[in-house]
Amino acid sequence: MGFDKFVVVDGRGHLIGRLASTIAKQLLNGQRVVVVRCELLNVSGSFYRNKLKYFAFLRKRMNSNPSHGPFHFRAPSKILWRTIRGMIPHKTQRGMEALNRLRVYEGVPAPYDKMKRMVVPSALRVLRLKPGRKYASVGRISREVGWKYGDVVEKLEEKRKVKSAAYFEAKKKMNALRAKAEQTV
Repeated sequence: MGFDKFVVVDGRGHLIGRLASTIAKQLLNGQRVVVVRCELLNVSGSFYRNKLKYFAFLRKRMNSNPSHGPFHFRAPSKILWRTIRGMIPHKTQRGMEALNRLRVYEGVPAPYDKMKRMVVPSALRVLRLKPGRKYASVGRISREVGWKYGDVVEKLEEKRKVKSAAYFEAKKKMNALRAKAEQTV
């Protein structure tokens, strides 16, 4: 079975646990995976409940020396990374190699903004969560627990969206011209 060089997954609108399990399996099979827009991942349950759960997680630390761990990542990309790590035997050589095949980002950084981004239907919130159920954004939870770069990522994303809209308009014009040229020939 052949693999793509790497698969770019758009995190927007996915449930974090379902997405993590799918990605973990792909990583263990040898596929390279890149996840972008981690700040737009979702968690089922109300925002307040998820915030309380994260604060309970923050209280778990080594009593004699907290700098020894566990480490509580605040960034959405690192939260996803840690979720995936929990689904991989990361202390074995095979698990370490699988984790090295994973890249996670907030926003869509330079090389990936020009590439096709995939979705995972089995992890999409609109398909898996019953309408009316509460859910929370991982980005919002991260901001509440100490992630400082939400505004920066938002600003960069707005810039990227303006650029991609201009590119899409140019592409539509070129396609129209190409179709016109094919009709004349």
